[in-house]
Amino acid sequence: MVFKRRTRVDVAKKIFLEHIVPIKRTERIPIEEANNRVLAEEIVSEIDIPDHKRAAMDGYAVRAEDTTGASLSNHVLLREGVDCVRVNTGSSIPEDMDAVVMIEDTLPGVEICAAVHPNKHISLIGEDVCQGDVVFGDGHHLRACDIAMLAMLGISHIEVYARPVVAIIPTGSELVSRDETNGIRETNGLMTGMYIEKWGGIPVYRDIVIDDPDLIKEEILASVDCDAIILCGGTSVGERDYVPKVIESIGDLLVHGVALSPGKPTALGIVRETPVLSLPGYPVACLIALLEFARPAVQRLRHVPPEPDRILRARLGAKIASKIGYITYTRVQVRGNVAHPVMTSGAGILSSVTRADGFVIIKEELEGLDCGDEIDVVWL
Repeated sequence: MVFKRRTRVDVAKKIFLEHIVPIKRTERIPIEEANNRVLAEEIVSEIDIPDHKRAAMDGYAVRAEDTTGASLSNHVLLREGVDCVRVNTGSSIPEDMDAVVMIEDTLPGVEICAAVHPNKHISLIGEDVCQGDVVFGDGHHLRACDIAMLAMLGISHIEVYARPVVAIIPTGSELVSRDETNGIRETNGLMTGMYIEKWGGIPVYRDIVIDDPDLIKEEILASVDCDAIILCGGTSVGERDYVPKVIESIGDLLVHGVALSPGKPTALGIVRETPVLSLPGYPVACLIALLEFARPAVQRLRHVPPEPDRILRARLGAKIASKIGYITYTRVQVRGNVAHPVMTSGAGILSSVTRADGFVIIKEELEGLDCGDEIDVVWL
């Protein structure tokens, strides 16, 4: 396999992302649908939270000065309804009272067994959020806890950035639909679409395109109204690998060939301002190229900063070989704190991923790892 250039993964990613413009479209949605969305407005609180003094513990609201000297050996007797009021957590505190004695520090009567200072066990007005506070800024990536805060502020609808629409085009004359048996079932497009959806995009599945440059060109041009285009297959340097040449003929082929193993044939380009990612046809290489290039591309479109991987520290259970100059993904199973290699080659063996818990990513300057090395496992 020969490529005109082999680009480092970090360089290829930087070039590609520099050509991607975050989505400007917005939509207004109910907060119940806002998990994992990105705010397109600033949220400023119109209220104080809490908007009244409230009890932070079950017990009695009191005037702190009335409990002076109270202890286990020196009880202070208060009159319920006059000197104190029974409260539960969250109850309003009478205006003339300024502390709460926990129920555990009282005896029937009401006898106070512990002194309290002003504001003890009380949530003050604006303790959580003050009126006028900027609670979230434009571009904030919303989580469930953030949506609970929006509800607490009395907000029912918010403006968010639209989810990126990604066209997925499987290519290859050998491919057939998943309900057929007389060829290779098309599955890379399915896998790609599910990851796009997981990362916050909307996949649009196109029909299989045979190895015909005119048909590939036609399908790409028909998809440029999407926010991104991903093609699966046809990206190497064989006689029927037309995709990179087609991208170059109608747009800008930024990268073809990356220092990634598996995943070397990956191509990155721009057609009429739409980012185009051409993935290898082998499923493991397709997945790894997805993780390296499609995920950050979708995140950039969504206004989401790069998110860290889930990492597990482990000890390597066997030696792994790799090629200097390439970032190498090795599939591993983790048992206890030991990572056992499943397979170091075989980009077409999808079961090697389904049997794996994650990847060990070997840097390009290393020539493998030794048994017993402390390594990071990137969790699948």
